[in-house]
Amino acid sequence: MSNATLDQATQQFESLFFAPARSYAALSLDYTEKLLAAQFDAVKAYSDVSLSQARAALDIKDAEGLRSYVEGQQKAAQDLSERLKDDAEKVVAMNQEFVQKSQKLAEDNLKAASKSTTKTTAK
Repeated sequence: MSNATLDQATQQFESLFFAPARSYAALSLDYTEKLLAAQFDAVKAYSDVSLSQARAALDIKDAEGLRSYVEGQQKAAQDLSERLKDDAEKVVAMNQEFVQKSQKLAEDNLKAASKSTTKTTAK
């Protein structure tokens, strides 16, 4: 096998297998990073609310404090519910973006493979 043939085979193998695998791995890694960041952000927000409510419970000293605490609980529950909805929407959007980019990547790789195969068979 000559060097030119070996170089051509290496180039085809790179363009058909390694480059698409690296592109998909990079896309997956970016998605994972975004998902983990969203999860850490959500956990931090939920933890902050929980700790805040626990501290507020410690401050109850009378009936008025209890009333205030219960009102605060209702507000916290409402805010948490809204946050959960927003977080779920964010994750759904990230999933849709990942699927779209994955499909585009697969289509591009299929076109490139088809073009490469056509070139190889023409030679």
